[in-house]
Amino acid sequence: MKEAVRFLDLRVNDAEEKAELLAACENVLRHGRVVLGPEVEEFERAVAKLIGKRHAIGVGSGSDAVYLGLRALDIGPGDEVITGSLSWVATANGIALTGATPVFADIGDDLNVDPSSVLRLISPSTRAVLAVHYTGRPCELEELARICRQHNLLLVEDAAQAFGARYQGRPVGSFGEVACFSMNPMKVLASLGEAGIVVTDSDGVADNVRSLRYNGTVNREECIQPSINGRLDTLQAAFLLVRMKRFETVVKRRREIAAFYRQALQGVVGTPGERPGDFNVYYTFTIQAEDRDGLKRHLEEQHGIECKIQHPILMPDQPAYSEKTRAECGNARRLRDRILCIPAHEKMSNEQTSRVAEAIRAYYRL
Repeated sequence: MKEAVRFLDLRVNDAEEKAELLAACENVLRHGRVVLGPEVEEFERAVAKLIGKRHAIGVGSGSDAVYLGLRALDIGPGDEVITGSLSWVATANGIALTGATPVFADIGDDLNVDPSSVLRLISPSTRAVLAVHYTGRPCELEELARICRQHNLLLVEDAAQAFGARYQGRPVGSFGEVACFSMNPMKVLASLGEAGIVVTDSDGVADNVRSLRYNGTVNREECIQPSINGRLDTLQAAFLLVRMKRFETVVKRRREIAAFYRQALQGVVGTPGERPGDFNVYYTFTIQAEDRDGLKRHLEEQHGIECKIQHPILMPDQPAYSEKTRAECGNARRLRDRILCIPAHEKMSNEQTSRVAEAIRAYYRL
């Protein structure tokens, strides 16, 4: 059998990139400001400029970003936050850890939250809509923003998977009162450990996040509210600054692979599309397939192609939430049994992408 096709390849094999990462590490070791050092501030400025927000606050992870972003908006006990049914459970946990209650809306065929389901689930306790840009594909932000304005709700973006994506020409993360990003090693802009960032235009919200990420302190000494240690490590910020230089190239390659798959798999499986004016960064390339489980076994066992199912347990079906929350998820349950993430990362060769497409076509004898 040929060498396996990895779902992701986190090795650093590029000699130039490796040298830059090691130099960044050496620089942090040299100046010694390993907690909220100058690289954190530089990275925050770079992200704020890219997203078009006044403030970006580095935090320890994407999970921290969701939790601290919601807390900074004073969301807490007695509040409800509506989000989509399909996401990593960190989305629901970020809501629940504030003391608020997650409410799970259904999703559309694009795997993102369905605005019509959001509208049906609004109650007197609803404070916010947390819109997850699933797989790096922008939500229907215009309609969600309209619903939030109409019902006096906060729009928060869980853009953990969508750094660099655009909705109708505008950066994802620029629509919500707060937006939350993840830069862990699996993301398109990838640190070498956990990392996240919160963006906002509000001075007060930004100050609140800065306090909350430092155990709820002011001036790093006086605790005004209980919170966590949610700071972004200087070393991860230094690595991310290096990787931002290549980010456009990484996204370009992922989009090339996506375009190839769409053409090669047309009429075979469902592939993700793009609305005119949108820009998907393809955190994953998620197909929709008949006999998904059989296809996955075929790809892995017969062809050495690693695939993933993200996420096989819907958030409202998780034991922590299944009996405690309101949910609409009929379409989400249907799609959950059809979706499969196939390798589509920037380190893949053309030979590998052809191999993946040919193996999928062979399963359906096309």
